[in-house]
Parts: sequence; C-alpha cells; structure tokens
Amino acid sequence: MNADDRNILARGRVATRLPARDLDRARRFYAETLGLEPVDERPGGLLYRCGGTDFALFASTGASAGTFTQMGWEVDDLQAVVTELRRRGVAFEEVDVPGFRTNEDGIADIQGNYPSKGARGERAAWFRDSEGNLLGIGEPVV
Repeated sequence: MNADDRNILARGRVATRLPARDLDRARRFYAETLGLEPVDERPGGLLYRCGGTDFALFASTGASAGTFTQMGWEVDDLQAVVTELRRRGVAFEEVDVPGFRTNEDGIADIQGNYPSKGARGERAAWFRDSEGNLLGIGEPVV
C-alpha cells in the first residue's frame, strides 16, 4: 500500500449528518431561527450548504444524546452572531469543563486551540437546534 492508498479519505469532502425526529419542525427552526434554507431535498432528508461545505438533516426515529458538539460554524464576529441569534430566540448553553467555561454572554475563551490554523485560541458558544443536536459557533483568536 503506497502513501496515496493510505490517505484515501484525505481528498474526500466531509459532510455532517444530523438526526431529526420531526423533519418539518427542524426545517422551520433552520429557516426561521438560523436563516438557512435547504439547497436540495429528498424524502426524509434536507441538504444545506454553508461556506462551501454541506450538512444534512435526516428523518430519524432516534436522537443524539446531545452531550457533545455535533457540528460547528467558524465565523468572523462571534459576538455579533450570538447577539443576532439571541434576538431570534436561541438560548445558549452554559459550559463548564476543564480548560474553559462560558462567561455571562454565553461565550467561552479557549486557549491554544489548533495552532495549525494560525490561531492563539478560539472564542466559542453552543446552542441546541429544535431536535436537541448540540451546535457550536467559533471565532479564531489571532
């Protein structure tokens, strides 16, 4: 096996899949609260595109435990995004784990995060969608 064979997934695109117990409710949340419309749909699934990457919501009888971040966006102005989403009714999670915790604005400062991105750290916030999926928003600190 040569080096190219070992890295067969490195050239592939990554796409997130999020379960939705009620796909219509999820569609409304993503449209009305997050301002996102699907770029495509099929029975039991909605495909969204953000910044050149895809994620899909799929009808599921199961649900995620919601105990970890399932998907995240990287934004240029975290405070502005948090403020606008709050205005739209989003409730941000309080996080208190070793290494960081959210402040009164619902934003955590994370030190030393992914130096390969040229960042000293990251500011982040988390919220749940209508289906209980835990979603994150981050802004690199340069």
